[in-house]
Amino acid sequence: MSIQYPPIVRAGNHCVPPGVNDTSANRSIAHFDYDDLDVSFDPNLETLWTYMDQRVRPSFNPTLLAQFDQWQTDIAIARASGAVPLRYLVLGSRFPGVFSLGGDLDLFEAHIRARDQAALVRYGRACVRILHRNMLSLDLPIVTIALVEGDALGGGFEALLSFNVVIAERGTQFSLPETAFGLFPGMGAHCFLSRRLGAARAEQMILSGRSYSAEELYDLGIVHGLADRGNGRAEVERYVRQNRRRHSGHCAIYEASRSVNPLSLGELEAVVDLWADAALRLSETDLKLMRRLVAAQTRLLNKPPHA
Repeated sequence: MSIQYPPIVRAGNHCVPPGVNDTSANRSIAHFDYDDLDVSFDPNLETLWTYMDQRVRPSFNPTLLAQFDQWQTDIAIARASGAVPLRYLVLGSRFPGVFSLGGDLDLFEAHIRARDQAALVRYGRACVRILHRNMLSLDLPIVTIALVEGDALGGGFEALLSFNVVIAERGTQFSLPETAFGLFPGMGAHCFLSRRLGAARAEQMILSGRSYSAEELYDLGIVHGLADRGNGRAEVERYVRQNRRRHSGHCAIYEASRSVNPLSLGELEAVVDLWADAALRLSETDLKLMRRLVAAQTRLLNKPPHA
């Protein structure tokens, strides 16, 4: 099976489709056309809204990773050219009750059984390149916001840690369950959490494997705003309206924070390599536990949201 992952740099390959007027924001985002990402621009709030809208299990499979890579490239070009006067970038999910279930566990199992360490590394590095670019706000003067209207597990939780701001609906759950089947979250959790909470607290969170509510993570400073159920988007809009006049200052603060406590792509990739090594040491029992987690997540998907 041949799986295509996003290349490291794609901006030079980007072409604006014929007939697109780069001076018009509405026309410019018309070519933001992806199978699993729903994109719209609100010129009044200068906000680009993007929702993951997968027709399959809501996880970071190779298809979605490739679309995220192209999405980031398209945004960077549209913003840098002035075609889209973007100040805020929001990512949410259309899947009821779920932000993301994280990594593609079926794919992990296939690569582990095939003893294909290189494939595991390629997958992990594709993930962390996207997260690292998001952590840098695409090298643009924008504020990135995660809108969490459903549970974020594993890599879904890790992805949220790369945003400047996380706004979550009350009662949503966050967890890093990888230790349950002998692995650890290898796509940035340790790096991001250590910088926010300290190494000891980060290790405690990762090793526990427990679920945390949005309210608990708000108290820890990982979630920055809470919304009542069904009011997540309205809370993001309120946040943008309240902070638009402070946008430049906020961008500068986030840039300063990255300078004071930098996180390099090389560090993230080194952890991916450790994760791939650990994955190949999983036993048959561990792989069965991984399959049980997939089955449990499948049952979760069949439940009504927040049941």
